[in-house]
Amino acid sequence: MQVDRPPTPPDAPLLDTLPDIPGFNGTCPRRTRVQIDLLMLAIEALDLKTSESLPNIAEELELQGIIENRVTLWRMRSTNPLRRYGSQYSDLSQEQAKAMVVLTCYAARRLMVLTQQLITVQEQLQRRNLPWESSLRLSEYLERFRAHFRSRMNPKRSAVVVYNTEEKLNNLALSLLGQLLFCTGAAGPQRLWFSLFDGEVA
Repeated sequence: MQVDRPPTPPDAPLLDTLPDIPGFNGTCPRRTRVQIDLLMLAIEALDLKTSESLPNIAEELELQGIIENRVTLWRMRSTNPLRRYGSQYSDLSQEQAKAMVVLTCYAARRLMVLTQQLITVQEQLQRRNLPWESSLRLSEYLERFRAHFRSRMNPKRSAVVVYNTEEKLNNLALSLLGQLLFCTGAAGPQRLWFSLFDGEVA
């Protein structure tokens, strides 16, 4: 699949542009932890090379003080309570979440053209009332996302049981495409950061 030319890393630390959200003692609510991990799951389904290079991208963005290596990133993602081993890692600090948001948005920008193409294909198929399988590229993305979700999420969790059909998982995967595109602009990290806490702050 086509991957965009890597965008230029920011000159200033993007973490400084993401304010602390009050009311959580410096940690993140459940919804925030779930959403960041699902966005990264969608990135993995879009392009395996990009997903494998996430720790390298973190170093390029000078985030290695927070995301030290692949294991550290896995532990941070495992704060998603829907994961099979999510109960082992229950807390995600806002500083860690900020680093994951910056990393997610930067990776999403690398895949922006591909994401736009798949969304366009999705819209065309919907207008023609055709199944997703009519597009090889879209069906490949959906198939990989379903496989990743089923292999990594805990099937005993009620929030996972909700996605008990291919149609429901496909709808989740498609909605994540739109969210990834939402992350790609110059203010993508800020938009994503605030959206992760939308409705959480009293």
